[in-house]
Amino acid sequence: MPHVLYLVHDLNDPAVRRRVIMLAAGGATVTLAGFHRDARGAVAIEGITPIDLGQTIDGKFVQRTYAVARAILALQRLFKRITKPDVIIGRNLEMLAIAHRANAIFGGAVPIVYECLDIHRLLLRDDLVGAIIRRGEGYLGRGAQLVVTSSPAFIDHYFRPMSELHGPFMLIENKVIAFDDPAQPTDVSGPPNGTPWKIGWFGALRCRRSLQLLADFSRALDGRFEIVLRGRPAYAAFDDFDAVVAKEPYLSFLGPYKNPEELCAIYGAVHFAWAIDFFEEGLNSNWLLPNRLYEGCLHGAVPIAFEGTETARFLAREAIGLCLQEATPEGLAALLSRMDSVTFRRLRTAVKSKDQNRWTAGRRDCVAFVRKLMEISAVQPPQLRLQCFVSANVSSNGERI
Repeated sequence: MPHVLYLVHDLNDPAVRRRVIMLAAGGATVTLAGFHRDARGAVAIEGITPIDLGQTIDGKFVQRTYAVARAILALQRLFKRITKPDVIIGRNLEMLAIAHRANAIFGGAVPIVYECLDIHRLLLRDDLVGAIIRRGEGYLGRGAQLVVTSSPAFIDHYFRPMSELHGPFMLIENKVIAFDDPAQPTDVSGPPNGTPWKIGWFGALRCRRSLQLLADFSRALDGRFEIVLRGRPAYAAFDDFDAVVAKEPYLSFLGPYKNPEELCAIYGAVHFAWAIDFFEEGLNSNWLLPNRLYEGCLHGAVPIAFEGTETARFLAREAIGLCLQEATPEGLAALLSRMDSVTFRRLRTAVKSKDQNRWTAGRRDCVAFVRKLMEISAVQPPQLRLQCFVSANVSSNGERI
């Protein structure tokens, strides 16, 4: 079995568990190492006890840089019992630095994969700081044989025109991992007997503007729409997340959930999925295709996107969902205030008519991913590696990812 050393920036991130599941299902043996954001420390993931590189703080770039430097100095000791991997995957820029050092420890010949699922705003700065960080990314990634990302817009708007990394690229969308037919919620045509419509905002909650917009909208419509939040709030992104939620009469936070085990239950309890993010508006937020887009559509929730984003273009191509034109309570009211059961049934039917494979990654996808990792780990001339470009959404053997 191929041995993958997976280096992650946040062991507490549910997306890390999904990637570990994908690697294991594809036939890889996984060694996991990384930082954690939870004061309780790192925990085992799918039976794998990770190598804990220490705690980092969300939004504290200087602290994270210091933590990376400290981990690099300790890496020889921390990795002394690890057998040489076939591939090293570094998730996010700081882990690319760790991967670079780990490769040197193992002799300098281990292929590196750079997994970049968000483009940090510092990489996009149009000044000397941005140029230096991009140069650092290019230096650390000069030996990367593959760049894995989750949205074609990241390639089109960052990697090709700005980054000093030039591929090859592999697009793995943020689909739900499903090896069997996922459970489906009970079909509903709309809220009966005047009960409210419900909008679900689930996952990584980091957008202060979304929180305020949804709160103001629900109050303006006097509770005809309720807002349900589930997941992990990025408290550093809010002035006081808990206080805002506590004072809102039609907005509630119901805590974290287990992905994918609880997706059917949480999306089955709402009518619409909020697939909007203004956290890095005009940059990363415009380009990403969020997890909640795939999760909501899989379970029949009608997605809401914002005009001009990659998510909105995705919905237009699929002819599903709703698109918000103006990011104000009045704009959202114009979009939703006349919602009725007939309209909702039509919107929901369009979502549910799509093949489930559009929203899920199965065992075949996992095997294709691990197969690609093994291709780049084979001994081959460097010029052949540069020719192994994997076009968006297609694996090396033509299978969709």
